[in-house]
Amino acid sequence: MLLWLTLALLGSTTCWAGQMYGIGQGKYFSTSSDCEITGIRVATSIFGLMKSIQVRCGSSWSTVYGTSGGNTQEFILQPGEYITMISGSYKLYMHSLVIYTHMGRYGLFGKESDFSFMAYPDEEGQVLTGICGQHKLLGISGLCFNWSYPPTNITEVYAFP
Repeated sequence: MLLWLTLALLGSTTCWAGQMYGIGQGKYFSTSSDCEITGIRVATSIFGLMKSIQVRCGSSWSTVYGTSGGNTQEFILQPGEYITMISGSYKLYMHSLVIYTHMGRYGLFGKESDFSFMAYPDEEGQVLTGICGQHKLLGISGLCFNWSYPPTNITEVYAFP
C-alpha cells in the first residue's frame, strides 16, 4: 500500500508554486519557475471566462496554455519592470486577473466574478517568476504563481565608484 502511495505521488503533477487559485481540475501546465517575465497575454470569452494564458520570458512567448479562441489582450512590461502582485476572480473557471508592477502600472484582463483572491510574494523584493495552473474544455480552471528574487544585473553588483 505504501509503495502505491509513493508511486502515485511521484507520478502526479504538482504545482511548484503552492497555492492554487480557482477550482482547478483538468490538464496541468506550467512555465519555467525562473522566468524573467516581460509580458502576459490572456484570452477571454464573450461569457467572461479566461480561455487561455501565455507568458513572455525575455523576448520569447511561451506555449499558449488553455483553449483556443476568445478576445486576446496583452500587458507588456517595460525594461526592468517586475510583477509584484496579482489579484483576480473565479467561479468554475478563472474570470479576471489584475497584474500589478513595482512601477505602479497594472494590466486588467476579463471581468470580475464571485470569488476573489490576491497573490503576492512572501518576502519583500520578490517578483513573479512563473505561472502554473490547470485548464479544462472551456478554459483556465486554476492558477498558481511562483515568486522569487529578480535576476541581478552584474553591473549593479560590481558597480565601480
